[in-house]
Amino acid sequence: METTYQLVKKFKEKYPWTVTWWRLKKHAKLLDKYLHKNEKVLYAFAGQNDDIPSSFFNTVVVGITNERLIVAQDRLIVGYDVSFVTPDLYNDLKVDAGLLWGTVTIDTVKEIVYVSKLSNKALPEIQKGISTFMTEAKKKYPKKHHNNKNS
Repeated sequence: METTYQLVKKFKEKYPWTVTWWRLKKHAKLLDKYLHKNEKVLYAFAGQNDDIPSSFFNTVVVGITNERLIVAQDRLIVGYDVSFVTPDLYNDLKVDAGLLWGTVTIDTVKEIVYVSKLSNKALPEIQKGISTFMTEAKKKYPKKHHNNKNS
């Protein structure tokens, strides 16, 4: 099985126009640190962790695992940020393509995660990976029934 870093490297080779400047190995290693015992990274990609057009130095690695989505960023000076999106907290996914790059917006119950400066050619693959995983994983959660007082 490929490591998270190998998956990200493969993504970068396939989509070289995606803007990820440095520290991919550090970000991938951080993501791996938060994997559960039987959790495996199925797909990984990298981009910028914001939706600011002028931002080019906010690289992040995103991993789709067999359990959840993990967004990891090892900061340059000190510390790190790791976000987790479990299927029960996932709401929706939005894909925006621009002239040169695109942005994936992951909407959750608690926050919105932006991954930008992605090669436009990578957008369908990323959308398919996230949507397929979340659609299948959500089927495992019990459906909530809403009581309608008017019926």
